[in-house]
Amino acid sequence: MDLDEFALRIGHRYRQPELLRRALTHRSHGAANNERLEFLGDSVVNCAVALELYHRFPRLTEGELSRLRANLVNQGSLAAAARRFDLGAHLLLGEGEVRSGGARRPSILADAVEAVIGATFLDAGFDAARGVVRALLGDAIDTIDPATSGKDPKTLLQEYLQGRRMALPRYSVIGTSGEAHEQVFEVECAIAELGIRSVGAGSNRRSAEQEAARSAYELATRA
Repeated sequence: MDLDEFALRIGHRYRQPELLRRALTHRSHGAANNERLEFLGDSVVNCAVALELYHRFPRLTEGELSRLRANLVNQGSLAAAARRFDLGAHLLLGEGEVRSGGARRPSILADAVEAVIGATFLDAGFDAARGVVRALLGDAIDTIDPATSGKDPKTLLQEYLQGRRMALPRYSVIGTSGEAHEQVFEVECAIAELGIRSVGAGSNRRSAEQEAARSAYELATRA
């Protein structure tokens, strides 16, 4: 596990690298795990995102800002950020979690993102943690639209394609892993006219489809 490489990707050099190591250690690996850092990071990421939105949208009400933050800080969006930075490849998991595909499980990935942010806060304070939040969620923050943020990714993608008279995306399950009671589903979202194929993972088919749609929507709107 090359922690220096991962730290470089998220834009922070840790003075206490053991904090980052713990942030990437799941409870299945041992007692020195990331659960307390996750607790801390949850508050830090919500504060950092709230600050970004407060300055970005000066005319929005408290309720509207809360809705935007909930759209940015949730298991799906945090897990998607983890996948973009290949965080799963750096996780320390117990043997059972390794065998059951824990490195791809959205809940584990999202918790690890929060733990990494908590570790950064302890290592260097709020400004450093805010920088890591920007690195991990910056694209989502920069492109969030108050007019559409209440809609789920599949709805957004469908409306985007229909508005351009394109065929609806095709979703298909391409893989499953893990034990029966905690499976991870992998779903592909294909948009033939745009040449887009994106993959999402989730604890059920519906959540995996939403994650695949989220990635496809980002690709389609950047084209």
